[in-house]
Amino acid sequence: MSDEKPTQEFPAFLYRNFYGLRDNEAFNSHLDGLFDSLTRRRGFFAGDNLITLGKTLGFLDDKVLMDAWRAHSLTHGEFGALWRRVVLAWAARSALRLEGDFMECGCYRGSGARIVADIVDFANLDRRYYLYDLFDRDPERPYHSMEAHGPDLFMQVQARFKDFPNVIITPGLVPETFKVAAPEKIAFMHLDLNNRDAEIAALEAMFDRIVPGGFLLLDDFGWIYYMDQLVAETHWFLKRGYRVLELPTGQGLVIK
Repeated sequence: MSDEKPTQEFPAFLYRNFYGLRDNEAFNSHLDGLFDSLTRRRGFFAGDNLITLGKTLGFLDDKVLMDAWRAHSLTHGEFGALWRRVVLAWAARSALRLEGDFMECGCYRGSGARIVADIVDFANLDRRYYLYDLFDRDPERPYHSMEAHGPDLFMQVQARFKDFPNVIITPGLVPETFKVAAPEKIAFMHLDLNNRDAEIAALEAMFDRIVPGGFLLLDDFGWIYYMDQLVAETHWFLKRGYRVLELPTGQGLVIK
């Protein structure tokens, strides 16, 4: 099974982007042994710290989604996060029956939003997609800087959406950037700031603008590396009568 391309047979999916490993070689050897030991390999999924057995994996037959995922995933981690993209696509598609715009705080390279834009044909929709990120590095700010953050990232993301005039990309710190551009009504919101205080501030500013039945996806909610976000956001939502559904992908889901 290749480290470079996901295995999709039977159908099955294997991509070796697992985090927090003490011994990569030993883990991959055991992963191969697990796959080889199955009497029925159909439904095996492994990637992004998620392993499942005996699932239908029906999304592998979703040509629109899979084509967009292949076309717009740029890194090892993005390819492996397929099931997170499946959840993202489901929420975005479901939000199409509601009024309101789309919104992502922490768009980074714009890969997830670009996949969504493709699968819902966003350029031809009468709504806007608001994307926010710091884009550049700022060592004085308490946020999780990623590899691609730097002076060129904003222009690179702009280039990815050059064919989408209704995608609004705003650089800077959340929630201050909401003063520059922000939706009045939100059908779908994706929160991926890797920072507790920034995400709570974004919720304080924007949750009331999510329309009834609107979808909120919290990318970091179920990851142990971001336990402080789970604790803070769980309390924040409970005070408002909501419970976050923690998904095996590490995401959290709220339907307003």
